Amino acid sequence: MSDPWLSNTYLVVDESAGQAVMIDAGGPVAPLLELLDDRGLRLTHVLLTHHHHDHVAELDAVLARHPGTPVLIHELERDLVRGATGYLQPGQPVLCGAIEIVPLHTPGHTAGMISLLADGADVFTGDTLFKGSVGGVRAPGHTTYADLKRSIMETLLTLPARTRIHPGHTDPTTVGEELEHNRFVRIWRGLDPEGSQPCTALGEPATLILLGDDYDGGHKAWVRWPGGSDDIVPGSQVTVG
Repeated sequence: MSDPWLSNTYLVVDESAGQAVMIDAGGPVAPLLELLDDRGLRLTHVLLTHHHHDHVAELDAVLARHPGTPVLIHELERDLVRGATGYLQPGQPVLCGAIEIVPLHTPGHTAGMISLLADGADVFTGDTLFKGSVGGVRAPGHTTYADLKRSIMETLLTLPARTRIHPGHTDPTTVGEELEHNRFVRIWRGLDPEGSQPCTALGEPATLILLGDDYDGGHKAWVRWPGGSDDIVPGSQVTVG
C-alpha cells in the first residue's frame, strides 16, 4: 500500500506453475518485484482496474524489470494509460497458471472500471467498493451514481458471502461483512433509513442522505440534488444546514 494515496498493488501467484499476475501498479512495487525474483516467478500480466494515477504510477518501474509483459485494462481506458497493451474483456478469464481471473465490469467511479474475481474466492474491487465505504462518482472519467450502485449491489455483493474483497485502497473485507456493516449498502438494502438533512454539497443546495466513513479516515457523502438525482461526493465538500 502506498503511503500518500493508501492505494494497494497486489500479486496473484500460482507457485506450482511459477507464474504471477500483478493487479494495479500504484506502488511501491519494489517489494513485489523482489518477491518475484526471490521465488523465481514469471510475471505473465499486469491487470489494471482503472486508469487513475494512484493505480498506475509505478507501471514504468514494473515494465523496466519485466519488459514486454502484457498490460490489460478495459477498452474504454486503454488510451488513458501509457504502457497499456490490450483489453480486459468482461467475462473473459485471464489465466495465472491454474488460477482463473475473471474481469467484471463495475462502472461508476470510472466508465471502464474493472473488478477481478480470482477462482471465485477473491475479488479485487478497485475503487468501486471499500471496507465500510463506496467509490465516488466525481473523479475523472466517472459515470453515475446509478452505475455505482448497480455495480455494487448487482455484481459484487451477489457473490457468495465468504468471498474476500481486496479493495483498491486500505483494508480487506468480505461480501458478508459489507452486506451487514457497510452503511451505504444497509440503506440500499432497506435495513436503515435515509437521512433528510438539508446541506450544501459542492457549493449547491442538496439533501444529505448519508455522511459515511471513507477509507482514508475522512467521509464520503451520499447527497440528493433538488431535481431528485443522487450523487456520491467527498464528505469534505459538504456542509450541513
